[in-house]
Amino acid sequence: MAPKRYRIFLGAVIWTLLVYSTLSHKEFRFIYPVLPFCMFFCGYSLKHLKAWKKSAASFLLLSNLIPALYTGLIHQRGSLDVMNHIQQLCNSSYQSQAFVFIMMPCHSTPFYSHVHCPLKMRFLQCPPDLTGNESYVDEADLFYSNPLGWLNKEFYNDTLLPSHLIFFNVLEQEISSFLALKGYKKTATVFHTHVPQGRVGSHIYIYKKKPEMNRI
Repeated sequence: MAPKRYRIFLGAVIWTLLVYSTLSHKEFRFIYPVLPFCMFFCGYSLKHLKAWKKSAASFLLLSNLIPALYTGLIHQRGSLDVMNHIQQLCNSSYQSQAFVFIMMPCHSTPFYSHVHCPLKMRFLQCPPDLTGNESYVDEADLFYSNPLGWLNKEFYNDTLLPSHLIFFNVLEQEISSFLALKGYKKTATVFHTHVPQGRVGSHIYIYKKKPEMNRI
């Protein structure tokens, strides 16, 4: 057992876990604030481990090193790498005319925290339903239910078209006719993950509207 002076931290950890466990929407980041408190107990336990248990703990640490490096440096890195491409628009004379539309599951990428200029950008929204409407469907789900139809309806006028479209490769075939008709050309392919799933593909594509067809 940990000393009594640590019990307040233990109480905070348990209380936080219990409360957030009752939520229907759960994310790891919700419990990050109590992570430093957990370190108290990790340190206390390691200090009192017997010699053979310390060897076992060392083995566990080393065996997790490769997965940690992979998930931290490679897996799903495309969400950040693609922002470097968008940031380059800030340094071009094209900035004032640029309009970037991120057609990915909402919050797949950062936003202005990684783009340091007043670049016009948009992403698919998924706000919670605050009205109690049982038939409520957010913008992202509405888009993915019929991507091609949604695009044709949303951008019925060519003057509304974004200059850049960003989306996962799994979406390309379904909207290929829209891309061809509106004059978009693939300019970059960004690796994202070795384990694509559902709406999330293995790569992220960046399409740019051909200058001769861009009327913005």
